[in-house]
Amino acid sequence: MSEKITHECGIALVRLKKPLAYYQEKYGTPLWGFNQLFLLMEKQHNRGQDGVGAACVKFDLPAGQPYMFRERNVETNPLDKVFQSLVARYNQLVADGTVHPEFPETAKQHFDFCGELYLGHLRYGTFGGYNLSACHPFFRRSSWPTRNLMLAGNFNMTNTAALNESLIAIGQHPIFAADTQALLEMIGHGLDEHHQALYRTLKSQQLPGAEISRRISEDLDPAAVLREVAANWDGGYALLGALGNGDAFVARDPSGIRPAHWFENDEVVAFASERAPLCTVFDLEVAQVQEVEPGCVVVMKKRGGVRVERIRAALPKTPCSFERIYFSRGNDADIYRERKALGAGLAEQILPAIGRDLENTVFGFIPNTAEVAYFGLMSELRLRRRAEVKETLLQAALSGQLDEALVDDLILRNWPRGEKLVTKDVKLRTFISQEKSRNNLASHVYDITYGVVQPTDNLVCVDDSIVRGTTLRRSILRILKRLNPKKIVVASTAPQIRYPDCYGIDMSEIGKFIAFEAAVALLKERGQGELLSEVYRLCRAELARPAPALVNHVRKIYEPFAAEEISKKITQLVSPKPNGWTGEIEIVFQSIENLHRALPNHRGDWYFSGKYPTPGGYRVVNQAFVNYFEQAVGRSY
Repeated sequence: MSEKITHECGIALVRLKKPLAYYQEKYGTPLWGFNQLFLLMEKQHNRGQDGVGAACVKFDLPAGQPYMFRERNVETNPLDKVFQSLVARYNQLVADGTVHPEFPETAKQHFDFCGELYLGHLRYGTFGGYNLSACHPFFRRSSWPTRNLMLAGNFNMTNTAALNESLIAIGQHPIFAADTQALLEMIGHGLDEHHQALYRTLKSQQLPGAEISRRISEDLDPAAVLREVAANWDGGYALLGALGNGDAFVARDPSGIRPAHWFENDEVVAFASERAPLCTVFDLEVAQVQEVEPGCVVVMKKRGGVRVERIRAALPKTPCSFERIYFSRGNDADIYRERKALGAGLAEQILPAIGRDLENTVFGFIPNTAEVAYFGLMSELRLRRRAEVKETLLQAALSGQLDEALVDDLILRNWPRGEKLVTKDVKLRTFISQEKSRNNLASHVYDITYGVVQPTDNLVCVDDSIVRGTTLRRSILRILKRLNPKKIVVASTAPQIRYPDCYGIDMSEIGKFIAFEAAVALLKERGQGELLSEVYRLCRAELARPAPALVNHVRKIYEPFAAEEISKKITQLVSPKPNGWTGEIEIVFQSIENLHRALPNHRGDWYFSGKYPTPGGYRVVNQAFVNYFEQAVGRSY
């Protein structure tokens, strides 16, 4: 994505199934689980650069000793800082003689992060600020192990206000902060209730306190707790939880919006947002890693045993397509194929845009996540060109006109030509985080390769998505003009982003989308501006209904226009002033039909189509338009 949007968090969980001495003997360190957690997080560092959190739970410690530990960091390169700090602490304990690495019990006793259960979180902030207090895991403390709760996740809830109201209704005084806090308190309250019910039953049997505590730990069912408290959650979520007694759980939303993968063998149970990190870190085949089923929770009891239970009725499965287009790393086998297919799907629009003149066209991509789609486009263009050459050769052979000159002409001419055209300055990227700074410095984020494009050439750049058009306006197109091509074509592997997201991606302000800006401009140009007022009235009425909103009235804004008309207006809006260059610019977008063909198993497309998987999504899109019309700034949920 050529422009930054705040997006998905990353999750990791490692649950050891053997005593620590086993890992010391087999892998030469009692910190094998700790190391695996770091690797899982490192392989997903693309998912969180605003903050990092890691946690450890130790099993079977005597009363009086701490057993849950947490480290968080929101500085630059937080993942490195957290783990370097912990490793330095461990090495100092070894140097002092406090810890003897060959004796795991000394590491477990003295080093905070030597235990049996680990949680990790990589944060991209969408709400709650960027300070340490907003960084996962969140911690709810108690002197009862089964009521101690750590929570982390990749999620956004659309109905956080309603969830907080439900807490108020039971007598709590919630702090209106991030949705994580609301979920923490809801799950915590559910744990309290189940704990108390078990306690009263066991106490009535006149059991001693130690036996009551042991039985509560064994009998407490996290799945039952989640089944009760999650009944009214609306959003996309992949949620990690750890209890002080050693139980753990991973839950996923009933539409499967947010990703969660896992595997189990006789040594370990491990979870991650993405499949490829599990394959890499644990040396697995693709088939050995499975998804957490939507609407289900995987429960790991401290005494052993892993089970999957349904906590929400399944909804139509709509995994976020942006995960495949952009967010997840492209080294997953399926994602790699899908991104190539997205690039190939652009050929039908790009060929007419360049007059089918491959010989005088240079192809490139806007780094770095569009690279695989670029490969897919080039493969498709070569396949098409080979088919043309084959057909011409066959016809020439049949007519007796096949000669060396024709063969040379067919083979040497009109083949796709690719070059490395655009390079992103990574050093600049690290400090361009605030909107104002980004705008001021955007023109320097990209560099170009001079001398590879001639004035007679078309120039095609593949981008994976275009959200606001800001970087196109202020940077990319201005830079590409310096190459002095005849025409510039920017091709987005994603369709036009028309509607807000509320399930993880921080793009809820509809007025910032270039596709929306284009549609509004077209309405006003054609004297249909009154439609904006009509849609505003409809959205207000929809939001006032007591039942959940189920109609997206904002779709009326786009209905008068074909997708090509909006693309043409987008081109006009993002095109910089000529400044001596007289060439042409064209922006083309993937069709939703091609998107679905490329991503048959990831049909979450609400930001393109306006079809949301939950009632909360429809409420958010209507609220987003109300905010736009009333010129209110901020999130719509």
